Amino acid sequence: MQIGDRKIGEGIPCFIIAEVALGHDGSLGMAHAYIDAIAKAGADAAKFQTHIAEAESSEAEPFRVPFSPQDKTRLDYWCRTGFTAEQWRGLVDHCAEKGLIFLSSPFSIEAVDLLADLDMAAYKIASGEIGNEPLIRYIIEQERPVLFSSGMSDWAELDRGIDLVRSAGVDVGVFQCTAQYPCPPERLGLNIIPQMRQRYGCPVGLSDHSGTIYAGLAAVTLGVEMIELHVVMSREMFGPDVVASVTTDELRQLVEGVRFVERALAGHVDKDALQEEFQPLREIFTQSVVTTVDLPAGTVLGRDHLSTRKPGTGIPARELDQLVGRTLARDVESGTYLSYEDVD
Repeated sequence: MQIGDRKIGEGIPCFIIAEVALGHDGSLGMAHAYIDAIAKAGADAAKFQTHIAEAESSEAEPFRVPFSPQDKTRLDYWCRTGFTAEQWRGLVDHCAEKGLIFLSSPFSIEAVDLLADLDMAAYKIASGEIGNEPLIRYIIEQERPVLFSSGMSDWAELDRGIDLVRSAGVDVGVFQCTAQYPCPPERLGLNIIPQMRQRYGCPVGLSDHSGTIYAGLAAVTLGVEMIELHVVMSREMFGPDVVASVTTDELRQLVEGVRFVERALAGHVDKDALQEEFQPLREIFTQSVVTTVDLPAGTVLGRDHLSTRKPGTGIPARELDQLVGRTLARDVESGTYLSYEDVD
């Protein structure tokens, strides 16, 4: 699968998506600041959420978490934190300037239209929208890759959504996700990642709400092609996702860690060849057989005559017991590093 100029698949560096969502809290300046921070951290994409309040919600929509004293309803929150088409264009252009892929999850047909006008490279389907087939069918018409987040879906619903996309000949990817904020380690569902790969044969990722970098690092050892996680400037910020987010500094650590793990997994080490390469170190750090007292030629060596010391340039320490009972061929002083020529 290809998203913008980035290829996604086995053997290709993991595609790392930094999810801003509504962490900007309606501040356009803060949204742009997130783009700068995400680019500096080394992620591949900056992801937002596109909510057009009147097309998506109503006064009846409750808050998941009652976090916002300035907004009477969830609808008020969507209205306050939304951007105009022109403002979204500025964010898209800023991402391009910073070498980031711009992504956003749409929550209405109108949001899809807005994002299509911005020529967005792929569509991320939020967990709660997988069963929204009218929305998915409309997204498919844009002929761009579709990424599913599976946090609220069982296998049957996920099967239907992926089949719907594939039947239209559109590329698809899927994220294991647990809709718990923050998500404890035992509920991450890392065991589901290989099941998804076998079931769908498409790029698989982890959409992480643990609020740590550990889940992403663990997932990359399982071969995920994509990682998505929420980011905040600091944990003192306002918003419902802060508790399930990493800071932008932690995002940088994650990116560095993922690239480290990828290099480690791609490496191939021959243990015997490695030993030959490190022979000079072995001579420094291993030990050799030495005498503990002055001994004349003809002495039959006993265990109390021998010990071991660094460096490992003489008879190896492992052969000490094999020297017991053998006869010295020459006089030696205490502390002599024995050689094979010194014994008969």
